[in-house]
Amino acid sequence: MFKILNLSNIFYWIEKLIGFINSIFFILLLVALSFALIFSPPDYLQGDSVRIMYVHVPSAWIGLASFSSIAILSIAHFIFKIKNIKLITKSIAPIGLMFTCLALVTGSIWGQPTWGTWWAWDARITSMLILALFYIGFKYSVDWWNTLHQPASIKLTGESSIHSSMLMPLLLMFFVLILYCALIFLMKYKTEIIRIKKKNLKRL
Repeated sequence: MFKILNLSNIFYWIEKLIGFINSIFFILLLVALSFALIFSPPDYLQGDSVRIMYVHVPSAWIGLASFSSIAILSIAHFIFKIKNIKLITKSIAPIGLMFTCLALVTGSIWGQPTWGTWWAWDARITSMLILALFYIGFKYSVDWWNTLHQPASIKLTGESSIHSSMLMPLLLMFFVLILYCALIFLMKYKTEIIRIKKKNLKRL
């Protein structure tokens, strides 16, 4: 019944997924960058500096989602004691840290021409810094802490305030970065499986 969860089977599917993602990743990246850098219009106030958004916002989303996933999986591991979950969280952690740091760096670059400063102890910026250090996710910080940042432009319920000409490249870049995350995760997971096989460890 649990044969599919065998490390050998998982390794096989990881290889397949890595091959598939590699086959489409660079094409999608080229399309996303074309929309973000060429076809998307400049902002009426920020001009072309708004294009940093297409990396900054997806990075922040992925950073928050990664650490939230780690928290949920850690609870599941604590309850069910499934060793495979520990491998998964160990593979997600570098992704979350990388994209949280990328969100901080791109936010700083974006903040300089927009706010006139590279860094401000804004509540949301500070929470991202804490997130990078302590794995704490504030999923709804956009709505809780509306300080220097604008309110949420994209809403799951209700009408989004961002124009479709900017929303499409933003979502394209988000999708491309998600694929990149999947690639990193699968490669890291594959490495962990190889390491376990070498040590002749068996999962439950």
